[in-house]
Amino acid sequence: MLTAFGTAALTACGASGTGTRDEGPARTDAVSRPSPSPSPAATSSPVPSLSQAQVVRMLRADPEVSQETKDDLRPCGRDYPVDVSLGDLTRGSAPDVLVNVMTCGDAVGVATYVYRVREGSYVNVFQAEDPPVYAEIDRGDLVVTKQLYRKGDPVAYPSSEEVITYAWHDDVFKEAYRLHNDYSKAVGGDDDKSGSAGG
Repeated sequence: MLTAFGTAALTACGASGTGTRDEGPARTDAVSRPSPSPSPAATSSPVPSLSQAQVVRMLRADPEVSQETKDDLRPCGRDYPVDVSLGDLTRGSAPDVLVNVMTCGDAVGVATYVYRVREGSYVNVFQAEDPPVYAEIDRGDLVVTKQLYRKGDPVAYPSSEEVITYAWHDDVFKEAYRLHNDYSKAVGGDDDKSGSAGG
């Protein structure tokens, strides 16, 4: 189901911060705020930015966003728990808005949303609310990283991750490619203890 919102005035405020949900730490090289890759729209011409407050209002007004995520949208210090990227994901007339909601303490991604401008309004065209999750814009595609746990895995050390690339076709995001990475339990030098601690 798509959700439309009135387009808010655009400002030049930055959008960074951490979130509030206590999901525990994640590997910093996977879901915890990886370095973004510039999209074609971001490199070919300047685009306006949305303020954190505008993005938070949009999320709170969206009936497709879970109540759990809405409850977590409180400032962590001076900033809201959102990362915001603007770029060309849907080949629309205006930049698309990619929003990652995170935890406060360790910046673990807990939800991801994409909004597209359609007939003057923002429309929710993608969401993933199964943490840990974080998305990026990579050369015009949406790349979503999800960490996976087996029974007994410590929260800080998932067993593997799925990296899923989505491309925009026929007015929806469709999976184009999926990569599975298994993590070594030797990383961190605590594999035996980790296994026993998880029960």
